[in-house]
Amino acid sequence: MTNTEHLVEQHIREYQSRLQHVDELLEQARQGVSKAAEPAAVGEELTALEEERNRFAEHVESLRLKSLENWREEEIEMAGPMGIWDALAQQIEKLVERIGR
Repeated sequence: MTNTEHLVEQHIREYQSRLQHVDELLEQARQGVSKAAEPAAVGEELTALEEERNRFAEHVESLRLKSLENWREEEIEMAGPMGIWDALAQQIEKLVERIGR
């Protein structure tokens, strides 16, 4: 396996790990919606976050399906999706905290 192939696989594993973390947070949020002070508002926010999660998951899947030849050097080196996953996870964590109050 070349360094580039290894790097591609490493990025995909990291993206999938972030997706799993986001899914776990979303599950916590789903379980707490009924306990929230404003369940309707929280439900709407949760729905929006789930839609955002699905868009990012589709992006990760498209990256995973690309052949190595189609990977651009900048995509491999760029950590952009990691920042997106972190931001999404932080939003969901805040929602879970609000629900837990």
